Amino acid sequence: MQFEVWAPQADRVTLQCDGVTRALEHDPERPGWWCGQAEARDGSRYGFAVDDGPVLPDPRSRRQPDGPDGLSAVVDHGRYAWRAEWGGRPLPGGVLYELHVGTYTREGTLDAAAERLDHLAGLGVTHVELMPLCPFPGRHGWGYEGVSLWAVHEPYGGPEALKRFVDRAHELGLGVILDVVHNHLGPSGNYLPAFGPYFTDTHHTPWGVAVNLDAPGSDEVRAYLVDSALAWLRDYRVDGLRLDAVHALVDTRACHFLEELSTAVDGLAADLERPLSLIAETDLNDPRIITPRAEGGLGVHAQWNDDFHHALHAALTGESQGYYADFARAPLAALAKTLTRGYFHDGTWSSFRGRGHGRPLDRGRVAAHRLTGYSQTHDQVGNRAQGDRLAALVSPGLAACAATLTLTAPFTPMLFMGEEWAAGTPWQFFTDHTDPELAQAVRNGRRREFAAHGWKEEDVPDPQDPATRERSCLDWSEPAREPHARVLDWYRRLIALRSEQPDLTDPDLADTRVAYDAEAHWLAFRRGDIRVAVNLGAEPAAIPLGTRTARVLAAWEPVQAPGPDGVLRVPGESSVVLVQE
Repeated sequence: MQFEVWAPQADRVTLQCDGVTRALEHDPERPGWWCGQAEARDGSRYGFAVDDGPVLPDPRSRRQPDGPDGLSAVVDHGRYAWRAEWGGRPLPGGVLYELHVGTYTREGTLDAAAERLDHLAGLGVTHVELMPLCPFPGRHGWGYEGVSLWAVHEPYGGPEALKRFVDRAHELGLGVILDVVHNHLGPSGNYLPAFGPYFTDTHHTPWGVAVNLDAPGSDEVRAYLVDSALAWLRDYRVDGLRLDAVHALVDTRACHFLEELSTAVDGLAADLERPLSLIAETDLNDPRIITPRAEGGLGVHAQWNDDFHHALHAALTGESQGYYADFARAPLAALAKTLTRGYFHDGTWSSFRGRGHGRPLDRGRVAAHRLTGYSQTHDQVGNRAQGDRLAALVSPGLAACAATLTLTAPFTPMLFMGEEWAAGTPWQFFTDHTDPELAQAVRNGRRREFAAHGWKEEDVPDPQDPATRERSCLDWSEPAREPHARVLDWYRRLIALRSEQPDLTDPDLADTRVAYDAEAHWLAFRRGDIRVAVNLGAEPAAIPLGTRTARVLAAWEPVQAPGPDGVLRVPGESSVVLVQE
């Protein structure tokens, strides 16, 4: 078997495979690469030593059976017999569901999560978006401090378990999106600097030195990241990738890394003859990220849209701290702007940032499905001090209004696991760092962060306490009982409407029209013949819809269709979807 590793500054590289050590040779065709042959099979343990240093895991390791610090293992992807015939599932018209493997079930494994995929198929979602799966220290964590960008966290089940999960999802008609982190690695278990200039101090990020995308040696670092992305899509038949915090990818080269990545992914999609999607998390409000390359953009297929979340959250809760401040001044106006313009900050002043932010989105060039809308995500729940979900902050009626707006807005909707039944469990920040100093640093950092916002130290859960993760696991007995069952039925009805009513998946953002009354706390919008009305106030609201005959498609509380006067009367903290005929 051929082994190879990039170590451009090394004078000597050796391979240790199944206890046998041999020297590698320079690859004459690729500067900085070392290669050699060794007997190996699926499961063989191996690692590389640079200049007689310790034996380290392969930077392109496909498996880490003993965790990030152990030897790598050979993976023969050809051994798995795929069951599902799968032609792919495009993102337009889809409904995403963000899922954390470690807390979706109490077992916290991919196989246990696969056993619950029937629930998602019955709910009507189209894609499961898995939070990061790369190996990280310990057993439990969010996954954003992973290493070995080609491998699957062993406590989740390793490579074979991910294939079984994807296979089962495809059998049920569900696409799979995988969250990947290219903006930082580690810090624990990160051995890449021993091999080459994977990082650069030319730029700095919230996690320290930046991944090397533009300094000397960056060609190979970019190839490392692109090849890793293609491996998930090819070897595991994943249908797309969610790209974490792309605003932290510092790249001054003429061809931005995201453009290089989207070009490679589109090429693989053509080769595989199935759609593949890239979804960026970005704080930039820059429509060029999601503009096709042929039109001068970077070619990413969609992005998370925090502006919609912030406007909706401020309207529902009245919270105004931090980045909610700009939205809380006039939350219904902010919500109306995101529903019709995509971004709230499109060159406007941001008090949170102390500067202007964003640029306008051209609705004639950017389809609405390229923006992902949500009322909750792992970030927006888990980065609250106590991990309280929206259902813990507002009434059931207001939570139903959030669902209505998310699932009927022009964007590609995304749910956070458990949201669909108003889960009573929190989702808190938890870690399982094996390095005591790092564990204490994370613990102290969380306490300092929330103390600055007025939280008492003892009220901030200890991320290292196993009970913090336990509290965050979904309770699968809840969906069968009230009030959760009613909420679940509401989500199912709204998702069904998206497939029944073509206007709800119309990609034309400019076709949305919004009206609202800030004093009466109601907002209504139309998309084609569909009318959506939400009353966020405690008192009934009279909402003028026009004199065309309308029929109620779904209502949280009983509602009569408008009479000849065209006025819809909506109970307090309730919502309704209608079609005009």
